[in-house]
Amino acid sequence: MAKNSPVWLKPRNLLRISVVVALLTIVLKTLAWWLTGSVGLLSDAMESFVNLAGAMFALGMVTIAERPADEDHPYGHHKAEYFSAGFEGILVIGASIAILWAAIARLFAPQPLEQLSWGLLLSLVSTGFNGLLAWVMFRSAREHRSMALEGDARHLMTDVWTSVGVVVGLMAAKWTGWLWLDPLVAIAVALNILIQGGQLVWQSSQGLMDKALDSSERECIDAALQEFATQTGVHFDNVSTRSAGERSFVDLHMHVPGHWTVQHAAQVRSGIEAALLKVVPGLYARIEMLPMGMETHSEVADGSLPEDLGKNSA
Repeated sequence: MAKNSPVWLKPRNLLRISVVVALLTIVLKTLAWWLTGSVGLLSDAMESFVNLAGAMFALGMVTIAERPADEDHPYGHHKAEYFSAGFEGILVIGASIAILWAAIARLFAPQPLEQLSWGLLLSLVSTGFNGLLAWVMFRSAREHRSMALEGDARHLMTDVWTSVGVVVGLMAAKWTGWLWLDPLVAIAVALNILIQGGQLVWQSSQGLMDKALDSSERECIDAALQEFATQTGVHFDNVSTRSAGERSFVDLHMHVPGHWTVQHAAQVRSGIEAALLKVVPGLYARIEMLPMGMETHSEVADGSLPEDLGKNSA
């Protein structure tokens, strides 16, 4: 998907579509449960309510994340997206507990299923909507590095697998006459989405704690720095990275020969910034220039000098 992708594929617009699809699936799945009396379909409908709440919260957080940097938030508002993913994870966990409660009660008191064919058809139609939307959202999330969009897409895929599991369980119950298969499948589905919710909360916490960039992106940064070190004779150390939503950050020190003019050093630094931005789109680089052989006071004080690149080229 290209950067000049259609406007409707932008994160905020896709989340608006997600809200509409959630409302549609709530209607379809609630009707399916009302027709059949299946606790499995009831669990599926409850999950759709969670989808709606999650999509609305994600839309709000993406709107905040798109705000430009200001005096109180000089690095922008990109981390707002991680709150969205964490919130969706909590909602998923809450839905799984509610599903477990209803399914365990039905397991000890099975009830006959009615108008199963219509219920399954409505469930499959809503599943198709969710699956298609999740596929589009995953592609857009990778393009725009949107944690909120990825969280909502994962949530929708959880709903898809929930629906598939429910349909399989209901068909098995119909063919065998074992009514306990309906609540048993609901319990299995609840445990699965409980795991998914925990993973979302964990990913959100990692983002809020300034997780480093992926190893592939870090390798691109190191390669670009090493190339400049070889060509110019400078060396780099104290390279650290972090990600915040769609933005990526790298901080480093660039050590230059003492006889260089400030203007020449600044020109080299500008070239390095352009090279880093090319290998990692959206990267914000903060490069501090220092003379060869000198370190900042904080480095000398704590004795930590991580990641020295190109020093032997000096």
